[in-house]
Amino acid sequence: MDLINKITSSDNIRGAMIFEFFSPGIPIILKNSGCEFIIFDMEHGGLSLEHFKTLAIISKAHNVVPFIRIPEVNYNYVARALDLGASGIMAPMVNTPDDALKIVNSSKYPPKGKRGAGFGFAHDNYINQDPLLYIEKANNSLINIIQIETKTALENVKEIASIDGVDCLWVGHFDLTNFLGIPGDFNSKIYLDAINEIIDAAKSNDKSLGIMVNNRDELKTYNKLGFNMIAVGTEMNILSRSISQILE
Repeated sequence: MDLINKITSSDNIRGAMIFEFFSPGIPIILKNSGCEFIIFDMEHGGLSLEHFKTLAIISKAHNVVPFIRIPEVNYNYVARALDLGASGIMAPMVNTPDDALKIVNSSKYPPKGKRGAGFGFAHDNYINQDPLLYIEKANNSLINIIQIETKTALENVKEIASIDGVDCLWVGHFDLTNFLGIPGDFNSKIYLDAINEIIDAAKSNDKSLGIMVNNRDELKTYNKLGFNMIAVGTEMNILSRSISQILE
């Protein structure tokens, strides 16, 4: 089953988010660790689109799916990242249905969107193929991950989830607590009620649910709640923790 079908079927998918270590070996290491996808971060890390292109090619060569979190809702970032080999986009700070529609329209070729056409590049593995067949394939296989991480986004989550072309609602958990006035309090009823709202919006619209976790217990907790697309991170914290445990 391909990834888009796994996502739309809400099958469990496991991966990692990478913020700092953009080494050519990272995709291979993560594949060997059991990851099915990697989300490379442009929002908080120092990743450039040129560097991402290399990482996307390496990822695909080793059968791990490369996504990219763009720094803002912007056509240029969406279309260029897809042309450079991203299998999908994670969009931060999506607050309104219009924001989500902008991502969908920027990611899809006409008639579903307004993405500009260029063929035979990294996004289709440099293969010269029938452009019409590629357009159809791309429109039906790319994945849009929409982050819900503000109070405004929470208020609009049902409308955002109802949009065709939004494939996954991803909880930006710390930012969500921050904007709800309870920074870092993941046991707060306010946060737990917000999580339930997002879960309900996703389930009622047949969307996947995504989140980043830091340990096995968190993965089990969110998986039980219905989150199927789970990434581990940050890699800096995991590395630091592992080294500390050895040195203790």
